Amino acid sequence: MSVRTDLAVEMIDEDAKSLPKGIKRKIRRSSACTITEIIVTNEIAGLRIGKSKGRYITIETERLSSSPSDFEEQAGNIADEISALMENDLSDGLIVGLGNSDITPDALGPMVISHIIATRHLKSSLPKGHEFASLTPISAIAPGVLGQTGIEAAEIIRSVCDSIHPRYVIVIDALACSDISRLGTTIQLTDTGISPGSGVQNRRKELSEVTLNVPVIAIGVPTVVDMHTIVENVTGSPPDKHLPNMMVTPRDVDKLIERTARLVAFAINKAAQPSLSFEDISALS
Repeated sequence: MSVRTDLAVEMIDEDAKSLPKGIKRKIRRSSACTITEIIVTNEIAGLRIGKSKGRYITIETERLSSSPSDFEEQAGNIADEISALMENDLSDGLIVGLGNSDITPDALGPMVISHIIATRHLKSSLPKGHEFASLTPISAIAPGVLGQTGIEAAEIIRSVCDSIHPRYVIVIDALACSDISRLGTTIQLTDTGISPGSGVQNRRKELSEVTLNVPVIAIGVPTVVDMHTIVENVTGSPPDKHLPNMMVTPRDVDKLIERTARLVAFAINKAAQPSLSFEDISALS
């Protein structure tokens, strides 16, 4: 049975003494989290683990559904990783929240957007010299899903990009994982873009630099796990092929989505607006 996961870190045996050729792994730690960076150096290496060439950064921490005492440090760590992926050039960006706001495990993207500090309009609407007029231009959109709008999210996003010409796009989406210990404890960042819905076998049109003509950073948090995968992980053998399958989500998924959305949005705001303090961002978002 093929593993159903969106996480690059789960496609590599963490106990293996050597990695597949063309795959590099770096692990670093802070007091708030453990960060694993996987670098896929070429497309052939990517085929071995089912991922595109690029960088995949996995941030693991305590349960994201709780209110951490080190929230500011966690957000700072994520902001630093976002800035590094963008080589510290986060001017004039478009933030996109993918997902269905009516389905809680899939509502991460739209909820993040509700906390993003949108500033693109300020320079033209505020008087010259106003303190907010100097903020980095940021736009934010939650395009919904095909079943809500009748339009592919990728088509909406591409149209927006053609209209406002952002220098980069950050896409946020809920993911699927295969290890239940990573459910609601992991954040993945990558510079390869995303194929929405791939983890739940509902792959939509790809969002990447190839399709949007600007760099695309994808940020995702696993909120569901495939039940067949759980059975195989627990028993060590594939489940009965006649066993109905479903996607399983934590019972506190409402808190998980709410608190993770705030954390991810805070990190994006901090990366995009480094001149703002923790208190400023808290007040504005």
